[in-house]
Amino acid sequence: MTLVEQRPRQVESDVLFDHAHLTTGQTVLIHGTAGGVGSIAVQLAREVGAHVIGTGRADDRDLALSLGAQSFVDLDADDLRQVGEVDVVLDVIGGDILRRSTDLVRPGGTVVTIATPPTVQPKDGRAVFFVVEPDRARLIDLAQRLRTGRLTPIVGAVRPLHETASAFARDRRAPGKTIIQVADEQAPRHPNEDS
Repeated sequence: MTLVEQRPRQVESDVLFDHAHLTTGQTVLIHGTAGGVGSIAVQLAREVGAHVIGTGRADDRDLALSLGAQSFVDLDADDLRQVGEVDVVLDVIGGDILRRSTDLVRPGGTVVTIATPPTVQPKDGRAVFFVVEPDRARLIDLAQRLRTGRLTPIVGAVRPLHETASAFARDRRAPGKTIIQVADEQAPRHPNEDS
């Protein structure tokens, strides 16, 4: 296993391109395609011409396909082995899903997980545990893609600052990105405005 320690967040781009080395024509299995990381990863993978297989719950299927996944596996009802061999796995779930996904990686392929350090490694492949470090150039590129409409962020929830801890609790599931609202909608008034 390779451990890549970094900090918050252009996860999707770093994972797919810097650590998994995803290229045109490869097949990538992206878990949690309706989530904050997965929804962006699907779009980035499609943009480079990869074949994208998304996973999640049945309710996530339409969103995953609309974002660019060519096929979808319901992790509650479908057999993950039906996917066949893939070049890259992006795991945001960990546990049994990570273990079963490792078996799908073809020789020379890569599993990258942001959930937990992998305890198994693909045969003749790599397993990488990854937490991202900010990269100004990469963030500028992602921001430009958002502005031009090449990426569509999915906002799952907007929570006030005082709910930050509970908003990211493991048992709380919201599709897309969770936004923490730091200030009230109203702009603060300056003392001299009333005079």
